[in-house]
Amino acid sequence: MESKAKLLGHPIHQQLIVFPLGLLASAVVFDLIAWGAANPGFMQAAFYMIGAGVVTGLLAAVFGLIDWLAIPSATRAKKIGAVHGIGNVVVVLLFAGSFLLRWSVPTNPPTIAFVCSYAGACLALVTGWLGGELVTRLGIGVDDRTDLNAPSSLSSPHGTGPAGTRMRTS
Repeated sequence: MESKAKLLGHPIHQQLIVFPLGLLASAVVFDLIAWGAANPGFMQAAFYMIGAGVVTGLLAAVFGLIDWLAIPSATRAKKIGAVHGIGNVVVVLLFAGSFLLRWSVPTNPPTIAFVCSYAGACLALVTGWLGGELVTRLGIGVDDRTDLNAPSSLSSPHGTGPAGTRMRTS
């Protein structure tokens, strides 16, 4: 199924997701560096990255929803898309909570702010994998000729793509 929201011929959702993923993951890394190096400047940088990650995550979500609404009902792709989307809303909420908890003291946030960020990052690993499953296995946003009920990539041999077609490996 091809994306319903495109810019210059490419799906907008897939173009935008790199921003929240990169910003939020970098914020977690900066928190770890700040903790290890005892440098609060990295925590302040993480604060700003989380803010930008939440904003871009919400923007990406709008275009993800547009694409999800176009997926035919009663397909595996629709179910995975729902779990992917709801999971990513929880990711954004966790990071938004971390951002708000850091607001008054971005260079010395409370422990719960880190817990929210780390929980969000762990969940983002799962929802990111589901997004990859939607695109590479089920062809969402890519191709109208794919099988929207293809089995999980975890249940078939490596090297197969959408609808079980053999993919070239190099």
